[in-house]
Amino acid sequence: MSKLPDMLTIGQVAERSGVPHTALRFYEERGLIASERTAGNQRRYPRSVLRRLAFIRTAQRVGLSLEDVHDALATLPDNRTPTKSDWSRLSASWQTELDARIDALIRLRDRLTSCIGCGCLSLRSCFLHNFEDEQASDGPGAPKLKPASEGGT
Repeated sequence: MSKLPDMLTIGQVAERSGVPHTALRFYEERGLIASERTAGNQRRYPRSVLRRLAFIRTAQRVGLSLEDVHDALATLPDNRTPTKSDWSRLSASWQTELDARIDALIRLRDRLTSCIGCGCLSLRSCFLHNFEDEQASDGPGAPKLKPASEGGT
């Protein structure tokens, strides 16, 4: 395989990153990535955009919003590409949020077939889990499926 040039077309970036053209344009509109324009007004991306896209996609995969990703990338000097130490620092700041999401997913997995977390549609078994609607005191929604950090039971 030949070495990638320093500046890539949108097609090259899409092919190499697996990110569709439309998403690349969207990310650029949101200030997550940047391109330069040729004399013919075609986008050209620095090769380093591939690492930035990997950062964005990984952050999204763990459930972070594009706003969270934008805020994280904005902490990098001169809009540079994240390094391994940047990822380590930024991912540590998301630890609490990720732990809450993991807790919620575990609760959902473990209770999915027997209870909807008491909000309540499972009337036949709910007498055992929510006698006389005791869960109402835990607030609206499905408290058995909420993360503990949000008051889940």
